[in-house]
Amino acid sequence: MLKYAAKRILEAIPTTFGVLLLTFALFNIVGASPAETALGKNATAEAIEAFNKKYGYDKPLIFSTDSQFVNFVVNLAKGDLGYSVEYNEPVADVLKRGVGPSVSLALPILVFGAFAAIVFALAASACRGMVLDKGILTASTVLMSINYVVWVLAGQFLLSFKAGIFPIWGCEGAKYYILPVAIGVVSSLGMDIRFFRTAILDEMYKPYVLAARSKGLSSVRIMARHVLRNSLIPIVTYISLSIPYLFTGSLLLESFFGIPGLGSVSINAIQSSDMAVVRSVVVFGALIYQAVNILTDIAAAMLDPRVRLS
Repeated sequence: MLKYAAKRILEAIPTTFGVLLLTFALFNIVGASPAETALGKNATAEAIEAFNKKYGYDKPLIFSTDSQFVNFVVNLAKGDLGYSVEYNEPVADVLKRGVGPSVSLALPILVFGAFAAIVFALAASACRGMVLDKGILTASTVLMSINYVVWVLAGQFLLSFKAGIFPIWGCEGAKYYILPVAIGVVSSLGMDIRFFRTAILDEMYKPYVLAARSKGLSSVRIMARHVLRNSLIPIVTYISLSIPYLFTGSLLLESFFGIPGLGSVSINAIQSSDMAVVRSVVVFGALIYQAVNILTDIAAAMLDPRVRLS
């Protein structure tokens, strides 16, 4: 297992380097100069020159030991993500403030959503073709048919504005996260249930399940200990794909509920042309995606030893 994990980490190094190079090219080479983006088109030549000198944009782009790209990678390794012109402070400090609210929103959505979807999918699979299965499939189709924004607006209007059960704006405590987390779980539940049900049904009629039934094992034990375990590889892979998007910020949820997470930070940075923050969020998301891919492959290898075979 350690050899397999080390191999996956080594394989991620060139991909990470490529991501950093592409990100640098997009923000430093393509399009307008960072100085013009930050200062505006009416900025004087002296102001642009001073800006470039202050933030190192007057140095060669790539082909030098003191180039902008080399400094970008070295500073990133040190945890220095640059300086935010909008917030007038280091980008790392800006992102640190946004990580907490984003994780507080994303983690419950991920955990509760996955747990609820697996439970409903198991119930539907165990009662395939019966009333319960048809009811769950119908409900999941309805959930998939309703637009994400509708859930947000309906939740805020009915549960916050009319009923006054939940606060409508801010993140001053746990109660401010209950409604956005519930909306995040419900809005994704329909698609998750249908996918998990398909993965479980793929395993239900395989020979090892029939053998377990012939031995007299109960349906609950077969579903929980055998079918679910062998269905976890596609389920874990499916869940892992949503993790980077959740942890880099749910733009709509954070915007509608006034949660100052990475999603709100990204929107403010784009609107104010704070490219240092936007670039850091892109890099942060790419690195999370890489880390999640590695952890997913390791989890798959733990669930199925055949994955480790070369």
